[in-house]
Amino acid sequence: MNVLYNLSIFIYSILIKLAAPFKLKADQISKGRQCVFAELTNNIKYDRPIIWVHCASLGEFEQGRPLIEAIKKQHSEYRIFLTFFSPSGYEIRKNYELADYICYLPADTKSNAQKLIELVKPEFVFFVKYEFWFHYIQELKKRNIPLYLVSAIFRENQLFFKNTPWGKWYCKMLLGFRHFFVQDEQSVKLLARIGINNVTKAGDTRFDRVAEIARNGKDIPLIEKFKGNNQLVVAGSTWKPDEELLVEYIHAHPEIKFVIAPHETKKGNIDRLISQLKTPIICYTEATNESVMNKQVFIIDTIGLLSSVYKYADLAYIGGGFGVGIHNTLEAAIFGMPIVFGPNYLRFNEATTMVKLGVANPINDYSGLKTILDSLLTDTGKRDKITTDCISFTQQNLGATTTIVSKVFNKPLISKSEKQV
Repeated sequence: MNVLYNLSIFIYSILIKLAAPFKLKADQISKGRQCVFAELTNNIKYDRPIIWVHCASLGEFEQGRPLIEAIKKQHSEYRIFLTFFSPSGYEIRKNYELADYICYLPADTKSNAQKLIELVKPEFVFFVKYEFWFHYIQELKKRNIPLYLVSAIFRENQLFFKNTPWGKWYCKMLLGFRHFFVQDEQSVKLLARIGINNVTKAGDTRFDRVAEIARNGKDIPLIEKFKGNNQLVVAGSTWKPDEELLVEYIHAHPEIKFVIAPHETKKGNIDRLISQLKTPIICYTEATNESVMNKQVFIIDTIGLLSSVYKYADLAYIGGGFGVGIHNTLEAAIFGMPIVFGPNYLRFNEATTMVKLGVANPINDYSGLKTILDSLLTDTGKRDKITTDCISFTQQNLGATTTIVSKVFNKPLISKSEKQV
């Protein structure tokens, strides 16, 4: 199995290089990986112990971020080494101020794992949610460096739980983790079924992150002025299939105001959206106190605002549900409002829970969108109940970061000096 795994890593690395001239993300990964070791060699310092946090992409970073911030606040004696697999994480957070070193994760080969770990010399390591890299895990285990998986969620259909050669091989990989901090009880039970009991049900650190965002969220006077006394739907991280449904509803309901924050903010995509709308619109980058008046649609054509925009909403639509999966629902839920999204939400534990609680509503087509929006925007009593239930749901799920930090730091860790005795 090791041979097949190594072959798959080799083939993937070759494909990335071949695709680099044609695909931006492939080019970013290829170039980013090339300079990792040189940059670390020139910049890394050993005056303080180092904690390594690895996130696949931006979504996982948002789960790792509360942990990094808690460590920096409570244990400032550590430096933070932050790695990403995907450009969508690295390119947006490469200047994150609380990390001392930020880079792409080199391909998971035995030599890369040995070289990176020897160079960084992490005191201990956090992988976020789904990250399972065989050679890095094996090398950390070999060196007796504690490795923790945080905000993890396991499902029955994952390879770890299948009685196949690949399943058994992947299952052994889990033995390299010192402890698992999982999101739900099902994950605890699944791991126990294969003999893994070093597990704590801590919850999802993203709840802590969105609560912090809500506490420190900025006021956006332009949005407040745009909304006025009207009802406002905020559609966040939308894609073309989401927007096609929303545009039809917008045209049919001129009395409702909409903020649309597309997932892709490049000019070509914004221009495509504008061309579909036959109603007065304004973009954030062109908005003034005067120009937002008498507009029905406000397009957020920049990044970094969405989490603060949600607080002005009466209802939130979360994009991505007609593609690979919905985007962050918790940024809206923390403000206590009804949430609507497309059908591909089942991989997201918080979304399935909110649907069961009745605070989130999945839709499959325009008819479903119209029915839900009409109901929620006209029934004040129903919206008030959802607000209460939604706030209760988010408040009950705070504290994962505290659980993780308390368990890791209050438990004696094996220091470098102790290892050498």
